[in-house]
Amino acid sequence: MKIPGGFFITLEGIEGCGKSTQSRHLVEYLRGACYAVTHTREPGGTAIGRRIRSVLLDPESAGITPLSELLLYSADRAQHLTEVVEPALKAGGVVVCDRFSDATIAYQGHGRGLDIELISSLNGIATRGLKPGLTLVLDLPVEVGLVRAIGRNDKDGNYDEARFELEALEFHEKVRQGYLEIAEKEPARVKIVDASRTEDEIHEEIRSIVERELANQ
Repeated sequence: MKIPGGFFITLEGIEGCGKSTQSRHLVEYLRGACYAVTHTREPGGTAIGRRIRSVLLDPESAGITPLSELLLYSADRAQHLTEVVEPALKAGGVVVCDRFSDATIAYQGHGRGLDIELISSLNGIATRGLKPGLTLVLDLPVEVGLVRAIGRNDKDGNYDEARFELEALEFHEKVRQGYLEIAEKEPARVKIVDASRTEDEIHEEIRSIVERELANQ
């Protein structure tokens, strides 16, 4: 499904890849270029979603089953789509979202080993068939991303979102490979960005990709 008038951009990647930082840079650039931009994230893009996020990313939720985790993400996505994403796109704006349905394929599918067809079916229900017009996967080695993520938590003293960072290295490798597989299957929509470079270099490439995609709308 495509909503006429709007453009939907998502940023994806493993822990510590810098997608939240780059999404902020992108939003600043687009607003400076006079686009009407909605900046959001999953999970947690709505009031209900923030309550779901607190459960999903809390280290104390370590005992959650993979299926329960998947269903909570789906519930967050359904609320987020109805409350935030669809209205912004229907108004003709650009939506920049930190994670969306590809994250569920990568994390719960490839990482947790849940059935990809089941996840795709749930994603279709939650999104009513909506896919981003452009997805940017910030890719870098797992070891580098985890060092960055843990260093960020140490610096900020913020450990309430650290549950995924505590997973084994093998889990994160599977997630990374999941993203690369998604990009290989959908090259027109999903673009790989080398996230091992400087913040400015990454932003410049993202800006170039986004400019090109918007010009073709």
